[in-house]
Parts: sequence; C-alpha cells; structure tokens
Amino acid sequence: MRTTVLATTLATAALAVTAAVPQTAARSAHAAAPTASARLANPPATARPAPVRLGSCAGGQLCLWAKPDFTGARQIHELSTIDIESCVPVPAGGRVQSLANRTGRPVTTYQSEKCAETGEFETYPGGGTWLPQSPYQVRAFKIWES
Repeated sequence: MRTTVLATTLATAALAVTAAVPQTAARSAHAAAPTASARLANPPATARPAPVRLGSCAGGQLCLWAKPDFTGARQIHELSTIDIESCVPVPAGGRVQSLANRTGRPVTTYQSEKCAETGEFETYPGGGTWLPQSPYQVRAFKIWES
C-alpha cells in the first residue's frame, strides 16, 4: 500500500510540474528529438512508399507499359484497331508489366502469347482499371464484347 501511495504521489507531482512549465517540457522533447540525418538513416517503421502516379491513358484505350508503376515504353490499343475477342500478342520482345484498361470492356491478359489458359491469366473490368504491377509477364490479351 505504501508503494502505491508513493507512486501516485510522485506521478501527481510530475504532472503538476509539467503542467506548470509546459514550455520546459516542450523544449526537453525537442532536444531529445533525433536530428534530420538520424531520421533519414533510421526511417520510422510506419514509413510508406510514395503512392504510385497513374500513367496517361485516354478513355477508350488499353495502355500497356513495359515497366511497373506505369513507366517505360507504352503501347496504346484502341477498339478500332483490334478484333474483339481475338488473341492479340504483345510484339516480339515487348514487355508488359503494368496496364490501364479504359476501353469500357473487359480485358483478359495472358502469360501465354497464344492466350492459352494453361498459364496465368486475369480479366480486368473496362470502366477504368489501373494495374501498377502485373503478377506475371503479360504476353497477350483479349478485349471482350462485354
């Protein structure tokens, strides 16, 4: 009981001093803060990467980028130049790692250059889907009627 009373008395005294001299507590906290170089060397555990900036892709287009996060060489495909529901292979040697589907129609991307479903494939809605990083190398795609 004596320990509890003593601890309570000490805590109350500490709070009273802090409340009476708030600027001193603020200065002490500021002095204890790490320098800018220390913060850069040891970033906080809650630091998050900067948000991905969407690439440029107009309505009615399917845009494919060679690198993640909508970077690298960009290919643009429109409905007027593609046969609907036909397999469209990425040009030989081409790479696709991110995409934006703004066609208004579903688009399926394939790991296989022949749109075979034995490899990985995924369908993305056409209302404005932005994929910053494909889980596989896209080698072909199909745009569906709806």
